[in-house]
Amino acid sequence: MKAALRAYVDGFANGDAESVIALFAEDAVVEDPVGTPERHGLEEIGKFYRDAVESGAKLVLDGPPRGSHGNGAAMAFTIELPALNLTIKAVDVFTFNDAGEIVTMRAYWGPDDMTS
Repeated sequence: MKAALRAYVDGFANGDAESVIALFAEDAVVEDPVGTPERHGLEEIGKFYRDAVESGAKLVLDGPPRGSHGNGAAMAFTIELPALNLTIKAVDVFTFNDAGEIVTMRAYWGPDDMTS
């Protein structure tokens, strides 16, 4: 799980949305940020990540990814959006299936976590 989260960050660093999308299961669900409409399946998730990577977003880990004894992992990081002169502090929580694919991703951040 920790390797998948590092690959997630690396995909943004490399401008490679497809490598990020490939980490998700076909029926995955993304809620980013929590409280906004969920994105279901690879088509919706793919559009979300292609748009994010295309925007120039970069992720900088605030510490190493953390894993659980079960099927969950989380990471705290800063999203840098140079085109908008904006940074967002976030914590993303993931669950994985037995194949090691991400099945849910929930992003925790809100207005108080954004600075320009």
